[in-house]
Amino acid sequence: MGITTAFDARSTALEVVEGVDLTGRTAVVTGAASGIGVETARALAAAGATVTVAARSVEAAERTVEDIRSTTGNPYVQAARLDLTDLDSVRAFVDAWSGPLHLLVNNAGVMDTPETTTAYGWELQFATNHLGHMALTLGLHDALAAAGDARVVVVSSSGHGSSPVVFDDLFFERRAYDPGLAYGQSKTANVLFAVELTRRWAADGITANALMPGGIWTGLQKHWDPQVIEELSVTAASIMKTPEQGAATSVLLAASPELAGVGGRYFEDCHEAEVVDEIQDGIHGVRAYALDPEAAERLWDVSLALLEKAGWDIRG
Repeated sequence: MGITTAFDARSTALEVVEGVDLTGRTAVVTGAASGIGVETARALAAAGATVTVAARSVEAAERTVEDIRSTTGNPYVQAARLDLTDLDSVRAFVDAWSGPLHLLVNNAGVMDTPETTTAYGWELQFATNHLGHMALTLGLHDALAAAGDARVVVVSSSGHGSSPVVFDDLFFERRAYDPGLAYGQSKTANVLFAVELTRRWAADGITANALMPGGIWTGLQKHWDPQVIEELSVTAASIMKTPEQGAATSVLLAASPELAGVGGRYFEDCHEAEVVDEIQDGIHGVRAYALDPEAAERLWDVSLALLEKAGWDIRG
């Protein structure tokens, strides 16, 4: 039996932090200017954390900061630019950081994008969802270690069920590009990253967990067929969540005292997911390959080599 809590699929992020005091703790939420990122940052701020809203658009981040400050009364919320596809942007963010970092929520992501490669030759979804976040996390290692009990939260998806990490063709150079498979691979990489980070960094007081936020209508589906969205809005209405509900599991992993010291796991609906042979209802369960320690170690090594080749110089 995995870890369960008093919360469920309908719990909101603010309900999860009720009674939790994060005063004096620092948090970074990537992709925090839209979707569940906003509500994740809002809940952490409501609990008293000093929160950095990181996003590609500083203007959007600043609007979010003003919104969160006004709704929570917490003045310690600030905006920062972060483009995960640009290692210079990641470097600038890391270099600007000072002091310990208690909570890092790797929330930003893209989904089902047309075939695109970054300046480094990396497929866009793998580059954004995994490699950019890995570079950021590696760069912030010392700040996380300085916290003494830091948590890294990695937003994955049930979409991981469509593909393991295909090490022999990460960037679809030898197979036809499929946006769904590319997304699934990147989301599997998110889970494997949490597994290996915990193995490597637990001795430094740093743990990581991955999660499926649930089905939420956000800008993430902008590349979907409008007819598919319309149909799912009817057929899947009973299992869809609001952004406030979608942020709940991220916030649980970041803030709940019950998750202290827990790492290398995959959660959904505020509890640890069951390992399954096939994702249930398109939403529930985690595939065994996403938790495989050998694949996790291999992914870390392969990813680090890619980052170093691109000029990233911090070893993890």
